Amino acid sequence: MDSLDDRKAAVLRAVVEEYIETAQPVGSGHVAGRPDVGVSPATVRNEMAALERDGYLAQPHTSAGRVPTDKGYRFFVDQLTRLGPLGPSERLQVKEFFAQAHGELEQMLHDTSRLLSELTSYAAVVVGPPAEAATIRSVQLVGLSPRVALAVTVLSNGAVHKHTFEWNEDVGEERLGAATARLSGVLVGSTMRSAQPPPPSGDALLDSMVDQVATALRAAVSEESDQVFVGGTARMAAAFDAVETVRSVLDTLEHQYVVVSLLRDVVDRGLSVAIGSEHGFQPLAECAVIVAPYGRQGERSGTIGVLGPTRMNYPQALAAVAVVSQRLGSRLDEG
Repeated sequence: MDSLDDRKAAVLRAVVEEYIETAQPVGSGHVAGRPDVGVSPATVRNEMAALERDGYLAQPHTSAGRVPTDKGYRFFVDQLTRLGPLGPSERLQVKEFFAQAHGELEQMLHDTSRLLSELTSYAAVVVGPPAEAATIRSVQLVGLSPRVALAVTVLSNGAVHKHTFEWNEDVGEERLGAATARLSGVLVGSTMRSAQPPPPSGDALLDSMVDQVATALRAAVSEESDQVFVGGTARMAAAFDAVETVRSVLDTLEHQYVVVSLLRDVVDRGLSVAIGSEHGFQPLAECAVIVAPYGRQGERSGTIGVLGPTRMNYPQALAAVAVVSQRLGSRLDEG
């Protein structure tokens, strides 16, 4: 990225901020009238022409105004000294949401995607924690009838797995308690993939119960793909001007593996923002992605992000993603 002198930087910031707000090409008169620029329209025109030659601005069609390029947006984002503030109502909305966020992890992540979309007015994506990396915190068999029981397994990432089992004879509360104790003794602290039953006890029915639960856990993690929760897809129509772009975005959001790969790749490259062609996915060339990891107990659990047009309100969207990822991680720590 080339360096810009203070005046060019001020002009570029003014163009980006004006275009984000209006979605209209920005003329020199609008820029010259800003107190942080403070030069004549003629000087602004010269600076805008220079910024266009250097690839920071573009002139669409025959319009006298300019619009930012991906390079211009990148300079703007890299020069942000602080995130945009969330308003009092948005801060209250986040506080109340996480104060009431209880229940199973899947529902919480689904609701979090909706919250983030409401805060930013863009599509929001929450990628759940990978099940294979989580360890088992507790496992319990709960009797539903004399021959039917529910196995409830709680993982370290907050996920809860439930499996129902039916046997050919009554098992009784004593056997359920013994099965729970034997399963807890060998499974707690291990991953679902490595779940193995304990040595035989001599009780054929008890051993069968324990073996079935361990087998079901191994099968569950083998079948389970990354959970992706998308909120606010209906907002895409309002965020983009071109129908084809909206169609590309919606089609991408339907392919979960693409979304997971995109968000993880951005995070793994050490970025919090990928603009236009930076994320390397052509169908989203007119989009920007803002991502942040969330975790519990200092370890990364998953990723959240927003997907919107390249002219998105970066300061506000970055603030929303940062606040929600931090509060989500704290909520998971609380259990």
